[in-house]
Amino acid sequence: MNAIDILDRLIAFPSVVGTPNGEIVDWIMTYLESHGAKVSVLMGPEGDRANLLATIGPVDVPGYILSGHMDVVPAGEPGWSSYPFILRRDGDRLYGRGTTDMKGFLAAALAAVPLLTKTCLVRPIHLAFSYDEEAGCRGVPHLLARLPDLCAKPLGAIIGEPSNLQAVLAHKGKAAARVTIRGRSGHSSRPDLGLNAVHAMAGVLCAAVDAAQKLTEGPFDRAFAPAYSSLQAGTISGGHAINIIPDLCTMELEARAISGVDPVSLLAPVRTRAEALAAQEFTVQWTEMSAYPALALSGNAPLATLLHGLTGQTPLAAVSYGTEAGLYQAAGIDAIICGPGDIGRAHKPDEFLVIDELAACQQMIEVLAAHCAA
Repeated sequence: MNAIDILDRLIAFPSVVGTPNGEIVDWIMTYLESHGAKVSVLMGPEGDRANLLATIGPVDVPGYILSGHMDVVPAGEPGWSSYPFILRRDGDRLYGRGTTDMKGFLAAALAAVPLLTKTCLVRPIHLAFSYDEEAGCRGVPHLLARLPDLCAKPLGAIIGEPSNLQAVLAHKGKAAARVTIRGRSGHSSRPDLGLNAVHAMAGVLCAAVDAAQKLTEGPFDRAFAPAYSSLQAGTISGGHAINIIPDLCTMELEARAISGVDPVSLLAPVRTRAEALAAQEFTVQWTEMSAYPALALSGNAPLATLLHGLTGQTPLAAVSYGTEAGLYQAAGIDAIICGPGDIGRAHKPDEFLVIDELAACQQMIEVLAAHCAA
């Protein structure tokens, strides 16, 4: 199968984040095993979705990881010109949910497997495919926890998120949380008898706005745009009717942190303001939804030098979107971003990948195989 055929099969699996992924995992496992790869399916604690790790070459020698996620964001938004889970070719473009983010990278890696298995690799190449990346990198920590039992510590990980096949050295970290406030309902004519959860949340929202404004004052890292950490309230909901005292209000917020800043710590002022409401008889629940650290790889690191040689492009200093790369680095494995496609096409109707981008990614991986055989 060529890369386009493989991408066609992968797109046909509606592996939406937060849903079972057994079908796509089984297909990838069968494909890899048919070419002689050693495959481990690593079930997550949810019980209905799994990570996958495949090794080509010796498992007891340090090698390189090709990392990607199998999940995609939902495709219910209007504007699609065709069914998003059927690959559509139009000229040199391949349309479908996940073509860019990031089943194109998976397809390129899988298409390279026949060559990899025929190459006498001195250093192994591992394929590490995760689940629920789109929910805040929830799957890959379970894969990383199992990695020491499955292979020698890798020399580096290439995270195939869309970067126009230009290596990226750094990205921001992220933390997301949900705050739920429960008050006491009643008729709006007697506010003295109720506890208005929406009014209480207003103070928490103000704390978020204040914290976000303070972050614009620094610290700064000019490699990023914007050059500072950020915080925002993304959703807020509460209340039943205009004449009912709202007894429940929920807000979801996120923080994105420049290198060297813990993203969870940026949410602390908001959490403190929310939890102080308990003194006023409100019930407050703070739920951490996801968190992953920033990535910061030196431009002089061997992995950066390797990717410069593989792509022929000088690595880009940083991007503001997040990936699993920070988690690999936190686990002691150098990581770098490099994958086909443009992030600007992701999470949009008529997401697409250009055929030449897919081919160039496969070629990069095959050149990596030659490096590992030297």
